[in-house]
Amino acid sequence: MPKFQTPPGMHDILPKDEALWNRVYDTVREVAQAYDFGRIETPVLEFEELFSKGLGQTTDIVEKEMYTLRTKGGDRLALRPEGTAPVVRAYVQHGMKTWPQPVKLWYFSPMFRHERQQAGRFRQFWQFGFEILGDKDVSADVEIIRVLAVTLETLGLHHTALQINSLGCNQCRPYFKKVLGGYLRSRKEQLCANSRKRLGTSPLRVLDCKDERCQRIAMNAPEIIDHLCEECRQHFKGLLGFLDELTVPYVFNTKLVRGLDYYNRTVFEVVPEEEALGEDRALPKAQSAMVAGGRYDLLMKQFGAKDTGAIGGSGGVERIVAALSREAGAIAHPQVPIVFVAQLGEKAKHQAMLLFEDLRKAGILARASFGRDSIKSQLRVADKIGAPFVLIVGQKEALEGTALLRTMGDGTQETVAREDIVKEIRERLKKIKPRVNKS
Repeated sequence: MPKFQTPPGMHDILPKDEALWNRVYDTVREVAQAYDFGRIETPVLEFEELFSKGLGQTTDIVEKEMYTLRTKGGDRLALRPEGTAPVVRAYVQHGMKTWPQPVKLWYFSPMFRHERQQAGRFRQFWQFGFEILGDKDVSADVEIIRVLAVTLETLGLHHTALQINSLGCNQCRPYFKKVLGGYLRSRKEQLCANSRKRLGTSPLRVLDCKDERCQRIAMNAPEIIDHLCEECRQHFKGLLGFLDELTVPYVFNTKLVRGLDYYNRTVFEVVPEEEALGEDRALPKAQSAMVAGGRYDLLMKQFGAKDTGAIGGSGGVERIVAALSREAGAIAHPQVPIVFVAQLGEKAKHQAMLLFEDLRKAGILARASFGRDSIKSQLRVADKIGAPFVLIVGQKEALEGTALLRTMGDGTQETVAREDIVKEIRERLKKIKPRVNKS
């Protein structure tokens, strides 16, 4: 009799696993709602060119891992290996640039890669992702990192470490690649075969190689942080300043490059804390990142969305479920009243983000558009989403530790001390009915 079983690298999700899988899905959905991300699901099959051009011809995914097929009509299709390129395709195809910006999307979907079988990797696997499209401001970088961190925290996965780096842009990265390439070529014979192959096309990937020989050479390699242009340097400095003010701990990992060509500027990973400390023995480093992502302005431009910034990140559901099965945790159930947080000025933006987190932690659904600088445009967004109240932080309020609490119904507003804001909002929300969302 034939032995019927799942193909190599595929796995069943059985009823005994349902509780943990539902827990991850429900948490992602609730966090997405709290931060105003809308659900998107793209087709499992896309045109092969979407990935071969978008991800880069020399990436492992395109060279080795994509499942491709030719239809009877002659079309070349590929099973979706990752979620960002299809989301950008949808953004452009459906004219989302005309929507109120930024467009914030999330997904929870199966992906497919023909990878070498090893612990922590599957050929069909599930990912959730958060994407912010249409925003170049560093506050979008902070929000994506924070949303993913909150997802892990809500699930009860606290022993993690954020690793972060900047890859620069098309202005400064080419020169760094020449400098790095020169350093690596002088040590070519000491590199593994795969890294020697990458030298001519993608020297940055050598820094990401897990071979011990390559890791030893990478330790003394030039660092891109020393070669960033002024604009990239200021962007990265602003990101670290935000994280410091929000008391988000991070590790500056100068060797973090990620594996896809479309990343620029910010890249990050969240790994188990013991790995960041060099103590992890359970999984090879290549499989242990629970969430990861970065900025992909270059992909937006390549697909036709010129001068449009974007950043996103995703999490591996199987890895998180495995971590949950080893570590106890509690799931939160946030409430959903709506308050919009508006700001004017750089110092005010920092204080407004802190205020946003105060409201979220109190179970109050807060929304914001930190990339906007016009109070008028922010109030239009608040009215469009049906927020009954708006908290406005300007330079004066930032210095005084206060905020203007504006009632959208009649336009009245009053000054409230920051320590009293949560209590005041809760009292007011008890007395009103939610307004209809106009978006």
